Amino acid sequence: MVDIHCHLLPGVDDGASTLDESLQMAEAAIAEGITHIVATPHSSDDFVFDAQRVRSLRNEVQARIGPRLTLATGCDFHLNLKNLEDVEKYPGKYTINQKNYLLVEFNEFAIPPSMDEKLHDLQLAGLSPIITHPERNWIICSQPSRLAGWVQRGFYVQVTAAALTGGFGPTAQRYADDWIDQGLVHFVASDAHNVKRRPLTLRPAYEVVEARCGKEIALALLVQNPLAAFEGRPLPFTPEILGKASKPKKRFFFF
Repeated sequence: MVDIHCHLLPGVDDGASTLDESLQMAEAAIAEGITHIVATPHSSDDFVFDAQRVRSLRNEVQARIGPRLTLATGCDFHLNLKNLEDVEKYPGKYTINQKNYLLVEFNEFAIPPSMDEKLHDLQLAGLSPIITHPERNWIICSQPSRLAGWVQRGFYVQVTAAALTGGFGPTAQRYADDWIDQGLVHFVASDAHNVKRRPLTLRPAYEVVEARCGKEIALALLVQNPLAAFEGRPLPFTPEILGKASKPKKRFFFF
């Protein structure tokens, strides 16, 4: 499996606090069968993203782990004015493995209509935005048609592995499940932050998706699409957008 969203690097945000914790997270990932990880520290109003330091820490963790795991860097990119201005000048600073896919996180308090234009601007700049964990954003959950519109315009969606197993409560689980059923999800990632409360694990989510949707979808969301984003290739799997209206309806017979 391939994890494109986690906070494994030590001391740069609210993720791993020490190098030892980073190494524990990496070892847990290896034991589970994860082969590639993108370390994606926050770039937000609360956390400054220092690309040089991020690369240096990545190199240190990679040297300790060795060839058993391939570690790259990206960014949990918050859509604020400062970030949007900087990514225009230095897109590779923030993208997954310095290719063309960019994790984008929306504010949890307001998503103005202008954000649609900002996402489109990222596309025009040659980037492929991936909307992260919408099932945990109450604004998007209250406006699900907006998420469907973004996907129809060519943006991608990543849900959290723990949401699929109930780790973020039944509401997040329901939205994540429904959006996979509706063809609105392209990636499942851990968004891991530590060893205990938010560990780096994908296997339980893989099993849930496989049981619910079949092996083909599980492989697409946790192996094939994430690897394509890691390598900067077009996604091999883009689901057909069904929507609630396209689901089979119950038939009623009147006698």
